[in-house]
Amino acid sequence: MNPMQEIRIEKVTLNLGVGGPGEKMEKALKLLKNLTGKTPVQTATKKRIPGWSIRPGLKIGCKVTLRKKQAEDFFKKMIEARNNTLKPGNFDANGNLSFGIPEYLDIPGAEYDMSIGIIGFEAAVTLCRPGFRLKRRRIRPGKIPKVHRISKEQAMGFITTKYGVNLSEEAE
Repeated sequence: MNPMQEIRIEKVTLNLGVGGPGEKMEKALKLLKNLTGKTPVQTATKKRIPGWSIRPGLKIGCKVTLRKKQAEDFFKKMIEARNNTLKPGNFDANGNLSFGIPEYLDIPGAEYDMSIGIIGFEAAVTLCRPGFRLKRRRIRPGKIPKVHRISKEQAMGFITTKYGVNLSEEAE
């Protein structure tokens, strides 16, 4: 296989939306810090939605991004928490995937913290190939050619062969 066609995990982003600042936000920040060992970043709203009491700049969630070896190790734990099954609907057209973890206690090695309680979160996994830097570079950025992009089928094949994930519609 051509080494430039090799698919790998670029990053894993853990996202936890709480709906507003306060005690729930503190619990979410503490959970992500305990699970990953990294400091989470708070996310703020950009739009005003009066019905939900949301205004621009209001902190309503937090996230952590893991890269390289740490991302791969944490992804293995999250897949184990999902009983090594995912749905084909978890994959998008660009080959990335996202899924939810209903309770952080399902993750191997995670211990219950009474101050946090039971919270779930979302995980988004971004896949890439060598040469994807082309779209992010500062000088003369370009588009990824169609032949080099990752399709949904290629992403599903990569995840099933490398991580032993079962793809079924009955996934939890």
